[in-house]
Amino acid sequence: MMREITYTTAAREALAEEMARDPSIFVVGEGIGVRGGNFNTTQGLYELYGPMRLRDTPIVERGFVGMCTGAAMTGSRPVVDFMFFDFILDSFGELFNQTSKMQYMSSGRLKMPIVLRGCIGIGGSSATHHSGSYYPIFVHIPGFRVVMPTNPYDAKGLFKTALRGDDPVLFLEHKSLLNVKGHVPEEDYSIPFGQAAIVREGTQATVVALGSMVRLVEKASETLANEGISIEIIDPRTLAPLDIDTILQSVHKTGRLLIVDETFAPCGVGSEISSQVMEKGFDDLDAPVMRLNGLHTPTPYSPALEAAVVPNAQTILQSIRDLLAE
Repeated sequence: MMREITYTTAAREALAEEMARDPSIFVVGEGIGVRGGNFNTTQGLYELYGPMRLRDTPIVERGFVGMCTGAAMTGSRPVVDFMFFDFILDSFGELFNQTSKMQYMSSGRLKMPIVLRGCIGIGGSSATHHSGSYYPIFVHIPGFRVVMPTNPYDAKGLFKTALRGDDPVLFLEHKSLLNVKGHVPEEDYSIPFGQAAIVREGTQATVVALGSMVRLVEKASETLANEGISIEIIDPRTLAPLDIDTILQSVHKTGRLLIVDETFAPCGVGSEISSQVMEKGFDDLDAPVMRLNGLHTPTPYSPALEAAVVPNAQTILQSIRDLLAE
């Protein structure tokens, strides 16, 4: 049976259900106990599971990431709720030298079932310390799974997979999507990592959209459809592992590719997708691969300037038109 709920509610359901199923899951973070999290990610769970499994922490990210890395090594399943994902930056030493490498260094004897979640993205005049995404960095590092749901159905299904796995998972929730509603089944389900979603089928160009850009590209495709232009939209859903095969199959059909990503262009995920398509699907291309990214600049606080640094409906439309003109 289907019902319509928000992205945040869907993810919270996944966490609540998995905590009920598996007593080794616990959550740490700032304000995630009685208060229920800055973005309501744990609302109501403290009353169900208490302070031992919903543990408020001081502002000491490297400390509690190290603690949870050790807990994961010894059989627990910690969830670290960073609130704003920017706060993960203080724990890079632990993450890159311990969390991501421990399974390799132990020849697989030690598992690392830790989920690192937080809100990403530009919007709401959150300024440059609260608007980062950083996923290209984690895609670059072996050992991490990088997951970026864009709708409530995927949020619940992918979170379930993250909570049941044995690898460190970055679970990234764009702040502009938290109140988006969508249909989510009441019955249990999960979504495997590494399977992209074809959001809209089309024939004249492929657009790979990341995160919040999926909804903007959908709107642009409606405008183009009224003009008789058919665009295929792909949401990777997970960036590590990346489902490059679905992208290649789409490019084989359409002959053109645009990658739309809010984050910076240099060394970004769009660069990686473009490179792989050029290496594996060059003969299918009728035009150069194009990218549309946010500006390579710190995020401004001013709403007008903030809006100017990210792709919008008009720049997406123009980029697709430019691609089709090639």
